[in-house]
Amino acid sequence: MAPIPDDPIANVYVDRELGAEGFTYTLASGREGTVHIEEVLEYNQDPDHLRDLLLYRLTLEAQKRIDATPLARREIIRRLATSPTQLYRLLDQTNYRKSIDQMLRLLQVLDCKVDLVVRAKSA
Repeated sequence: MAPIPDDPIANVYVDRELGAEGFTYTLASGREGTVHIEEVLEYNQDPDHLRDLLLYRLTLEAQKRIDATPLARREIIRRLATSPTQLYRLLDQTNYRKSIDQMLRLLQVLDCKVDLVVRAKSA
């Protein structure tokens, strides 16, 4: 429920139940809505957030592919010319210090083709 001129926002507060990562608003009618910070960042196309979102999606795909591959983890590590620790960092979806380049290399080793599509924003 979005605010409208006939039912404007009456109160806004940081929502502790969301770990202070969002806010809740109350409309004049008494109806409530909640917005998470992720929604704000995505709506505003924050570049850092979009990068993290891309890394997250690539990581989830790599996790699925590594579970399905017949390659042993040692072979994957050898082909990447890396260490076991680094492979596990690449597979950690909460690690945002890795690069997109590293994830593309991993997906290549896992016999994946990654297509990048660039298009104009829609109005």
